[in-house]
Amino acid sequence: MTRTFDLEVNGVAYPLTIDPGRSLLSVLRGEIGLTGTKEGCDDCECGACMVLIDGQPVNSCSLLAAQAEGRSVTTIEGIIDGDRLSEIQAGLLDEGGVQCGFCTPGMIISATALFARNPDPTPDEIRVGLSGNLCRCTGYGRIIEALAVDGVGRADRPAESGS
Repeated sequence: MTRTFDLEVNGVAYPLTIDPGRSLLSVLRGEIGLTGTKEGCDDCECGACMVLIDGQPVNSCSLLAAQAEGRSVTTIEGIIDGDRLSEIQAGLLDEGGVQCGFCTPGMIISATALFARNPDPTPDEIRVGLSGNLCRCTGYGRIIEALAVDGVGRADRPAESGS
């Protein structure tokens, strides 16, 4: 049995006909082709699959795609502003807050929600804002330091620069 509906992702409506039991994560990666959202634990433990639903961070592995109908879904691909990295993406790169990169999309999604609520968070507020995201490489120190740098929420750099 399938269900037909539109899913708005990164401002684009995608018409879907899918099994209503499919997770948002599997539909984003499989049907829509947005693979920046990572599949980690598939059990709401790691945050690698984090997306924004109406501006709030949500583990996409635990939400049915049909539950996102009528809501705005933002993936890591939707965080870039045209050809510019978001301030958070640029700040993490500039300050060495990334290592292997697997957790980075989820971290950026969570940090984006945090900075939208609080444009000048303390390091403790950053820790709480990222608490649903696991990183096996960095020990979180560089990530928190990078996000705590004055101006990290205000960078403006071309996406293709990579440094």
